[in-house]
This record gives sequence, C-alpha cells and structure tokens, in this order.
Amino acid sequence: MILTTNHTSFTVSDVERSAAFYRDLLGFKLLSLAERPREFAEIATGIPGAHLKVAYLEIPGGHRLELIQYLTPPGVKLDTRTHNVGSAHLGLNVDDLRQVYREFRAHGVRFKGEPIEIPAGPNKGNLMVYVLDPDDFTLELIQIREK
Repeated sequence: MILTTNHTSFTVSDVERSAAFYRDLLGFKLLSLAERPREFAEIATGIPGAHLKVAYLEIPGGHRLELIQYLTPPGVKLDTRTHNVGSAHLGLNVDDLRQVYREFRAHGVRFKGEPIEIPAGPNKGNLMVYVLDPDDFTLELIQIREK
C-alpha cells in the first residue's frame, strides 16, 4: 500500500551546478551531496558500471528533490520539451509570481513564456509560468489565487 511520496528525481549533467540552482535561486535546503558506492549503483539502476553522485534537497513544505549525476557511464541528453512523451515537470507554488518572474529573469533564468492565468481545471484562475533549470527540466511556478 502506498503511504505518501518520498521524493522526485531528475538525472542531471552536473549535480553541483544543479544543486546550486535549486538551493541558491529557489531556496531549497541541501540535505546531502555524495557519491554512491558502485556496487549499490549497479544493482539499484541495473546499469553495469553505474557510478553516481547524488544530491538531496528539501523543497519548502517538506517534499524532497533528488538530483542524480551519472559519473559513469555517460548518458545521452534527452529532449525534455513538455510535448514529448515521457517528459515531466515539477509544479511549485509561489507567493508572488510576477515578482519571482522579475527576480529570476534578472538572474538569467530561462522561461518558456510569461505569467498567464490558467483557464480551466483545478488550478483555474491561478497564474502560472514555465521555467527551465540548467538541464532544461521544466518547473511550473504557480501563484494560487486569493479566494
């Protein structure tokens, strides 16, 4: 029986760069950054020769984000644009989306568009914008409308 979520994970090209992005810009708390023993990595991933460096960060609110860099074997960069099957994104609530948008743009963060109101579904009326992390993973920033 599933009890709750444990973490969300992205495979990244440079775990230290990505951890800094999530920690310094988004305000996540770095919990750990360490290599995994090869014996564990090979068994856990099913990939011969797997050697991993892994960061765990905590998102405000308690959810954890795991960032994994394969030191060996080298991986292939995937096309993670949101229309591709298998692509995923992480949705994060923010207090003032327009302010966050301005601050992130000033830091050189890449966006897919500008803040816009969501027209339908459970987030109807909320503002959202898609942001790209250093490896082009999509993050959706959402400002919950006041009721």
